[in-house]
Amino acid sequence: MRQKASAGLWAGILAVSALLACLPVSAQPLSPGSASFREFGTPDNGASFSRGLDVGGGSSQSQASARIVGVDRQTESVRVRFNPIGIELTLPMGWQAVEDWERGAAYSADKRYRVFVWRVDFAFEGVKDAEHYAATKAGSIKARRPGVQAQARKLADGSMLILYENVPKGPGDSGPRTVADLVIPNPKDPKLGVLLTLGMPGNDSKRAIDFLALLRQNMRIDW
Repeated sequence: MRQKASAGLWAGILAVSALLACLPVSAQPLSPGSASFREFGTPDNGASFSRGLDVGGGSSQSQASARIVGVDRQTESVRVRFNPIGIELTLPMGWQAVEDWERGAAYSADKRYRVFVWRVDFAFEGVKDAEHYAATKAGSIKARRPGVQAQARKLADGSMLILYENVPKGPGDSGPRTVADLVIPNPKDPKLGVLLTLGMPGNDSKRAIDFLALLRQNMRIDW
């Protein structure tokens, strides 16, 4: 059984690696288009971010609320900082954000939208760079979940964008999900990077890239 699993894993990795190797580099940066934070939240002046933990699942003992940096009533967004990883995200009002060990996690009020961000040491993960990391992760997912569809795109700055569709539903989900990964290499050290992941209901997949682009556009990383 282990040999079969290993063979399936490597087959998935090689297939995705071949796909990524053939990708043209997109000169166009990610663009949120007309997407706005108010589409994905509830105007509460940022109150949800200071109500305490309410993220469901997992143990709250390892979690602490992310620090609120600012509230923008005009865009109906809240800026938070995840101190352990030195990253700031701007999120819709009505959400919650926590520091969950070595990653930042944010959730919409109904948990249908989920955002995770953490640092990646490519050498520690056994890969050489952002592209290799993206191929390995995508290959692993497709090996475990053959029904998942993956589309990849390499951006001009070296970032890797991967969109997964038909992802099996999780606890509390009503149907398949869409997950978007953005692997961002450190401009000062290509052996390091950041992974920004957005998960949302599958029937909202057309907005996944726009929302991810909005998050990236307003993201600050302490390189």
